[in-house]
Amino acid sequence: MTSIFIWIIAFLSIAGVILRPFKTPEFVWAVAGAVALLIGGLITPAESLAGIAKGTDVYLFLTGMMLLAETARSEKLFDWLAAHATKRAQGSANRLFALIYLVGIVVTAFLSNDATAVVLTPAVAAAVKAARVKNPLPYLYICAFIANAASFVLPISNPANLVIYGVHMPPLLAWLAQYTLPSLVSIGATYIMLRFTQREALTESIETNITIPSLSPGGKLAIIGIAVTAFILLISSALDVALGLPTAVTGILTSVLVLIRARKKPWTVIRDVSWAVLPLVAGLFVLVEALTKTGIIQELTALLRTSTAYSVSETTWISGLGVALACNLVNNLPAGLIAGTVVQAGQVPEVIKSAILIGIDLGPNLSVTGSLATILWLVALRREGLSVSTWTFLKLGMLVMTGPLLITLATIWLYHLYF
Repeated sequence: MTSIFIWIIAFLSIAGVILRPFKTPEFVWAVAGAVALLIGGLITPAESLAGIAKGTDVYLFLTGMMLLAETARSEKLFDWLAAHATKRAQGSANRLFALIYLVGIVVTAFLSNDATAVVLTPAVAAAVKAARVKNPLPYLYICAFIANAASFVLPISNPANLVIYGVHMPPLLAWLAQYTLPSLVSIGATYIMLRFTQREALTESIETNITIPSLSPGGKLAIIGIAVTAFILLISSALDVALGLPTAVTGILTSVLVLIRARKKPWTVIRDVSWAVLPLVAGLFVLVEALTKTGIIQELTALLRTSTAYSVSETTWISGLGVALACNLVNNLPAGLIAGTVVQAGQVPEVIKSAILIGIDLGPNLSVTGSLATILWLVALRREGLSVSTWTFLKLGMLVMTGPLLITLATIWLYHLYF
């Protein structure tokens, strides 16, 4: 009965995060689920703290990125970048769309998919405002979809990559050999599908008379901080160092230096950071900690071993597609934590591990709460006075995610089959 009650509470909590009844913030449902498990005696205080502690690196990473983004926004860095991008578009909506997509690839690859949601979304919002487009959503959709589509270009492109491989992370050159082609396929296929679905909105002309604002000294410091963060993340990844602390340090240091240079009070930045994301993540970690008590890890590990012994190819496809679906049912953070534990315990072939990683990274493009990056994107949208319903995103995601996922899984399967 204990396992049944854990599953019921986890299901209701995750459903609340996804559906947001009465427009209640996502973190309320995750925290409520964690508290219910604790009050019901389904998880001990020590186990709850252990679950929360497992997310330490994620909390540090998000703190650094959110501070970087808010500091840059307060110094009008995004407005400055947006003006340059809009001017380069030369009145073409298609060119502006492609420019934003390209920038999204770079930000995701070198700063992670969560950074794309946090850092790029306000920049794109500023760009479309400067371009005076009638419908800004086609351009903002890029921030959500490319954040997942390009999240296995490098190991640091998605924190979930580190979870899947754990201490067995391939060297950078081995990673590039294995994932460069699938990444190109994922990025290219997602662009084609997204561009096709938004084709009608991209027929309008956009503003050409763009005034480039001057960049403040604080804005210049913010650019340096973002560049230094990207460099440090690459070095940390190469040295197999956890990414959270370096990101937090660079984010906090950048904010402090910018605030000192601009002679602003810390509260001007701190108050506008979306801190609610942290309890959301903590609540999800507690839910996963409780689910492990139900024996799901052992059952999935045994199932994966049996299926692999029967057919590696079949297991590759089933694992990739199954994990992708699971991400959209429970979010890729808990799904990635469970999948990572199963993969490391099951000692599966590399092709299956790759398929699971692609399912975790690309699969969440189906729904608004498939990944933490998309949830962060939704939060950023709300700050801009915009919103996207669950159904609206799902209809788009069914087209933009399905084809690219199948093609990318086929690519990784053929790569391992012949190379």
